[in-house]
Amino acid sequence: MKVAVLGSGNGALAVAFEWARAGHKVYIYDFEKFNKSIEAINKAGGITSEGEMEGFQKIEYAGHDISKVIQDADLIFAVGPAYSTEPFGKACKPYVKQGQKYIICPSSCAGSIVFKNALGIDIEDDSVVVAETSTLPYAVRIIGEAKISIYNRLKGGYFIAALPTKYTKEMFDILVKVFDTIQMAENILKTTLQNANPVIHPSVSLLNAALIERTHGNFFFYEEGVTPAVGRLMKSIDEERIEIGKKLGVNIISDPALGMMQGYQAEESYDIGYSKAPGFKGIKAQPQLDYRYFNEDAGFGLVFLIDLAKQIGVETPTMEAVLKLVSVVMDRDYKAEKARTMKTLGLDKYSLNKLKQIL
Repeated sequence: MKVAVLGSGNGALAVAFEWARAGHKVYIYDFEKFNKSIEAINKAGGITSEGEMEGFQKIEYAGHDISKVIQDADLIFAVGPAYSTEPFGKACKPYVKQGQKYIICPSSCAGSIVFKNALGIDIEDDSVVVAETSTLPYAVRIIGEAKISIYNRLKGGYFIAALPTKYTKEMFDILVKVFDTIQMAENILKTTLQNANPVIHPSVSLLNAALIERTHGNFFFYEEGVTPAVGRLMKSIDEERIEIGKKLGVNIISDPALGMMQGYQAEESYDIGYSKAPGFKGIKAQPQLDYRYFNEDAGFGLVFLIDLAKQIGVETPTMEAVLKLVSVVMDRDYKAEKARTMKTLGLDKYSLNKLKQIL
């Protein structure tokens, strides 16, 4: 197959590497402002990986011409943080055609809806299938020019759903040939809510803010950053997320239980489960507070979860407290920015029952 990968960050390079390793012709696109990674791939002729996937894989094309990347592609991955989903969708819009298959990897809270809106297609329109995964299939970091290290290739506990839902099985059958431990979700409410980054990253970052500023991230984010108090904060947010799922009729797995399924954790707890997790070992903290752990996981993730909860009648006091404190720390009103809300998604007009029906 011709596989297009939109993005050139950690996850995008891992997806490109694995699908090339599986024998597919992989084409990579990213915006011109991210030329450093693109240039490195072209210079090397492909991507090198170490860790749980090793070797070198040739990439057919890496560049800034999106028409060359998505034209006649059998599968198109959009791989990046939440704030990349809409720009990628808008970049694809002039070239959208019936029968295309897109994967938003990961969803980062309703990514498939954001992408379809950016394409100018109604969420119930099935001329183009847009699916989403609950998380990336890996813990991965770029460690050099066109070189990645994969700390953990997930052993399970990650999901796919399509929009419309009737295409989930078809998309699953394509992805499982490479992402062999992926599972089908009942709908995108599951893939959206099963994203644990808003549970983990804002909490750990907020309670380690002074250490991040003082050391510029020179400590281990999980091993040294997670203590019993940090774990209690994560647990409270996770419980609110699970309650949102219950109200929507979706069973959301607690994050420590999910971490056990994925191969990250060896103990199902919110403190030792993270600080002693084999899959998180050696991962450094972010170099500054102005980073996706706040900008994406609070500014998009928590904002969305709080707004969804409000619409369906679920209380989220801990999420709201963390979002407020993160906004104060960053001198930035994430809630007022409304980066991802029910209104921006076009879902504010729907009742609880209608949300269950269309998603």
